[in-house]
Amino acid sequence: MGIPTLISTSTASDSSSIDITSGIDSTYDEYMFVFTDINPATDEAQFGVQFNVDGASGYNETITSTVFKSYHYESDAAALVYEDDHDQAQGTALQMLTTSIGNGSDESCAGILHLFSPANTTYVKHFYSRILQHASGDYAGDVFTSGYVNVTAAIDEISFKMSSGNFDGVIQMYGIS
Repeated sequence: MGIPTLISTSTASDSSSIDITSGIDSTYDEYMFVFTDINPATDEAQFGVQFNVDGASGYNETITSTVFKSYHYESDAAALVYEDDHDQAQGTALQMLTTSIGNGSDESCAGILHLFSPANTTYVKHFYSRILQHASGDYAGDVFTSGYVNVTAAIDEISFKMSSGNFDGVIQMYGIS
């Protein structure tokens, strides 16, 4: 892994989304987004991402993805599961990066998303994330998401939001050289 360079910090305070509309360009081949204390206003909401290509609007690019998680309940039950209801097969919906996050003061998520070669105009754009969450069902979850945005145009905008309601938290964007 290269050296991360902080490009921007965005803070959500009862916000519907964080849209990063500048700083994603050909300067870096890899961008890393770090999520800290993401806490939904709505219990059982899911945190997600969607992308925009250069000159487009709507955050509705075509995504193919897969999601799995490990979890451990306070009752000591644990498992590793495939989250097929979070996958997309050429879908344009918000790509969920978590399962149900609790909205209590001791419930939130934190993690990282990597986006590769967003300015490339030859190949699709690959991404992966790993997010730790305290879920609404009183369990700790480790959620893994990976996939690609099926566009060859440059991606220059990214939007983070909840499946329902607003959220608080911090998102930092880094370029990796």
